[in-house]
Amino acid sequence: MNKNVSWIFELTLTKGNPNDLKKLMVELVESTKNNEPGTLAYEWALNEDNNICHIHERYSDSNSALMHLTPFNENFAERLMAIGDATGFVVYGNPSNELKAALEAFGGTYMSPIGGFTR
Repeated sequence: MNKNVSWIFELTLTKGNPNDLKKLMVELVESTKNNEPGTLAYEWALNEDNNICHIHERYSDSNSALMHLTPFNENFAERLMAIGDATGFVVYGNPSNELKAALEAFGGTYMSPIGGFTR
């Protein structure tokens, strides 16, 4: 069985602007790419109105996701939430109980796999 865990986090820009978001994104992407080998995908997207951001994150397993959350919470979470409000969070896969506990503050919906494949 595939151990990948992924999520899409939605942020609505209510307190900052797209330039603030993009500056923080550059830092987060660089930190994640250089320090987290278990991060398989880390992609940010902005809607046409530049007020809704989706962050797609995919990890090789729950431990890799937990490895991401430590530096995120220590260095970036407060700054991200100063730009906007969390307006959606959907988790895919079978996260461990430890990961679910770490994600509890974000709320969210958990989607369990029922079929398909990943290459």
